[in-house]
Amino acid sequence: MSNTSLKTTAEWNQINWRKLERQVFKLQKRIYRASVRGDVKAIRRLQKTLMKSWSAKALAVRRVTQDNKGKKTAGVDGVKSLSPKQRLDLLRTLNLSAKVSPTRRVWIDKLGTDEKRPLGIPTMNDRALQALVKLVLEPEWEARFEPNSYGFRPGRSCHDAIGAIFNAINKQPKFVLDADIAKCFDRINHEALLRKLNTSPTIRRQIRAWLKAGVMDGKQLFPTSEGTPQGGVISPLLANIALHGMEERIKEYAKTLDMKDHRGYQKGWQMKCQSLTLIRYADDFVILHEDITVVQRCRELISEWLKSMGLELKSSKTTLSHTLIEYEGKIGFDFLGFSIQQYNVGQYESKQGFKTIITPSQKKQREHYHAIASIIDAHKTAPQKALITRLNPVIRGWANYYSTVVSKDTYSKLDHEIFFKLKTWAKRRHPKQNWSEGAGNYWHTIGGSNWNFAAKEEDNNLLRLLSHAETPIVRHVKVKGNLSPYDGNLVYWSTRMGTNPEMPHRVATLLKKQKGKCTYCKLYFKEEDVMEIDHIFPRSLGGKKEYKNLQLLHRHCHDTKTTEDGSVRGSYDKGQITEEPCEGKLSRTVLKQRRGK
Repeated sequence: MSNTSLKTTAEWNQINWRKLERQVFKLQKRIYRASVRGDVKAIRRLQKTLMKSWSAKALAVRRVTQDNKGKKTAGVDGVKSLSPKQRLDLLRTLNLSAKVSPTRRVWIDKLGTDEKRPLGIPTMNDRALQALVKLVLEPEWEARFEPNSYGFRPGRSCHDAIGAIFNAINKQPKFVLDADIAKCFDRINHEALLRKLNTSPTIRRQIRAWLKAGVMDGKQLFPTSEGTPQGGVISPLLANIALHGMEERIKEYAKTLDMKDHRGYQKGWQMKCQSLTLIRYADDFVILHEDITVVQRCRELISEWLKSMGLELKSSKTTLSHTLIEYEGKIGFDFLGFSIQQYNVGQYESKQGFKTIITPSQKKQREHYHAIASIIDAHKTAPQKALITRLNPVIRGWANYYSTVVSKDTYSKLDHEIFFKLKTWAKRRHPKQNWSEGAGNYWHTIGGSNWNFAAKEEDNNLLRLLSHAETPIVRHVKVKGNLSPYDGNLVYWSTRMGTNPEMPHRVATLLKKQKGKCTYCKLYFKEEDVMEIDHIFPRSLGGKKEYKNLQLLHRHCHDTKTTEDGSVRGSYDKGQITEEPCEGKLSRTVLKQRRGK
């Protein structure tokens, strides 16, 4: 490595990121508070300051070139995987400009169907600019977004949306409109979106340029007269802005309803608004009310409201049902992979005479089993250890996602089906042995538990296949009202991260142990941060995989640390713990000398 590149690497890695993050978050918090009190003049002034801030530009570049998974994916210019020198060059030239490059179209499989979903991949420069604009706009809109909007927002998840549905129906059965917006990202009206955005002329021109940039599909350029490209850093925020106002429209209608209490008096507008609920996650939403005519009227109102944004409901995925009684041949509904239904029970079980039961949907159960079965089929001749290593993350992730609802029966059923699939797998490998002889090669007794599908490792320990049923059921606590990560209550938000049902146990344990802070930069972890598990004493030098030798770091902090000591990286990625050598790895001799000092 040349002296110049060593110096450049040192310059990038020696940036005081802790100071930069504090400066940017301080400005974001002030923008959020100004938006809460409706001070537009202060919002524009603070946004202008943040937009020109070197700190914000540096964080935006780090986000897209070092933290994001798409850092190795190129746009139309072919630029990807930037070196520290290239990151600094990008940082120096990062300025808003009406001249943007078209996005590169990539087609990916759409889960559960044979359809393809189009993704638009911007260039690295445009990605960094979009990350910068998002840093500026998101705090303003987080203060304005409606409380029952949960998709693509920091600090909110699918489980919060399901919790809101449970709160809306657990006291009284209701009719439900389960709706989906047809091709939401592809059909948003540009002019309507820019009017609703109502931001400074500079940011408005930049966003308009991105919306009109066009897409390159192969070698052909297609214009974009409507929609926001899926795959852009800022696209989810723009989609949420476009759909902002749906809940408010429903609340306005709720105030006009003729609703009387048990004494015959007209209910107050607050009681009316509480009885009619709209809960939205991205472009999927449900409307809940005890009167079918009210729900049907809401469908008409939402259809009219969506037309102003160039959108419409997808009739094939928009259905009416009731949570307790049969309506049009259906009881209950599916939302975000969960099946929500109510059942009549005796008074001794529930004062209301019914119970609300939320379980994994049948569709998602089938998809999960087929995914596991396909992995087993693909490992017909592979070692047992390789099969277990491949299956465990899939089982752990799926079971964690549904660990907040009534899933024990589903877990047991899936474990039973997987056992027979593995039994067929084992029989195929030993066709001349009877079942009792062949089973001993793959199933073992561990502790007091029999029939554990496990493989022996080099140290004679057993690598065991996880079961769904061993995942504990822990109720999810819904996020509080209109709270936002930009309100400054970092303790609350870091604590929620540790209790997120999709957070792996090891990561959650380290978060609690470190009190929500990165041990390298001492800053609180935020929702959008990428976290990685680090071995304090490297495994290559005898360090053990135990909690006292593990710490949780930001990905960029981990990059800096591993560049200094040449250790091995372990990353948290959707419930998987992986290890990979880092860039700039030092020799083992140099490492021993440093540690000896």
